[in-house]
Amino acid sequence: MIGNVPTPPMIRLAGVSKQYDGRRKVAVLEGIDLEVGRGEMLSIVGPSGSGKSTLLNLIGGLDRPTSGEIELDGEPLGRLSDDNLTRVRRDKIGFIFQFFNLLPTLSCLENVALPLHLRGWARKKAVARARELIGLVELEHRLEHLPDELSGGERQRVAIARALSIYPPLLLGDELTGNLDTHTGAGILALLRGLHSRFGATVLVVTHDMEVARSCPRTIVLRDGRVVEDQRR
Repeated sequence: MIGNVPTPPMIRLAGVSKQYDGRRKVAVLEGIDLEVGRGEMLSIVGPSGSGKSTLLNLIGGLDRPTSGEIELDGEPLGRLSDDNLTRVRRDKIGFIFQFFNLLPTLSCLENVALPLHLRGWARKKAVARARELIGLVELEHRLEHLPDELSGGERQRVAIARALSIYPPLLLGDELTGNLDTHTGAGILALLRGLHSRFGATVLVVTHDMEVARSCPRTIVLRDGRVVEDQRR
């Protein structure tokens, strides 16, 4: 709270629905109401087809809802132009994907520095930040390696470092341990919890892994496109 003015939540959804129109209309999400406070770490779980990834894409501004309102850090996403929505994604959100999405011809250092180059950072400054973040994920010895020369866990660590490049207030992870063995996945999760504690970002993770879900202080359960449980620990 600033003075007597309440601080808005990091994420607010009011009556959000999403449907796809084809030969038949398919309702993926229906009437989602959700608030996520600043600095929260929560998971979203549910059976296949429940709308988890669709919800993540809407929160991340990668898609727009059919109806309802989404606010991110006080900004109503539905009222933004495509250019301004791109700005919000660039400045406020770090994405971590199941399949890493690293550029295969770039080294670890270059992959992490790339978002900073695209923002117009000077090369020396971008490289210094990338080195710092690769150090945080404990891959200093892999700076010049290409993605194909890394294990799955190492690639995910590089992806996390890249997502943190601008120190975004919001981190979104989509099945970030889905391609990893249990031991490696646990290590990635421990790393993410440590970074969350250090940077204080809001972290939202979509997962089918209940161990990942239970490690978060809050879990949202989706079924048939609706929130059916909101568990807090």
